[in-house]
Amino acid sequence: MTATANDQRTGRAVAGEELFESLANFVVIHNRQSPERAERIADQAVAFLVTAATATVPMVPSDDVDLGLHALILHTKGYAELCEEYAGRFLHHNPEPGGPGRDPQIVAASVRAMKAAGFLVFDDLWTVNGANLAQCDSDCGRPYGQA
Repeated sequence: MTATANDQRTGRAVAGEELFESLANFVVIHNRQSPERAERIADQAVAFLVTAATATVPMVPSDDVDLGLHALILHTKGYAELCEEYAGRFLHHNPEPGGPGRDPQIVAASVRAMKAAGFLVFDDLWTVNGANLAQCDSDCGRPYGQA
């Protein structure tokens, strides 16, 4: 497991144990990930959301982290609370079916923004593989949370 640490801020700590465990369990059950990998995915999804809430660059999750982001969005109460706390508003998920795939440069910029925000980043979860389709054409390079 490759990780880059700034001040060891984690998505797990931000989410709290109850929400975090539910997210990780969701990723295990619905995305057939191992419990260890699901925890890492859930951690990165929360870190992504918190960073995106105030980022000055467009942010797009990797294919792997998008699994956790979708799980987080489906936990509507926790998602809404995180949005309100860190963005001051609800960040909408705006799928754009048929749009282009994830832009590796924007994914890389997302990682840099998360690291700058002090989050522990699991680099191996932030890849874009052209042969591996994302779960949906959700963010398509548009800044997360904008209509």
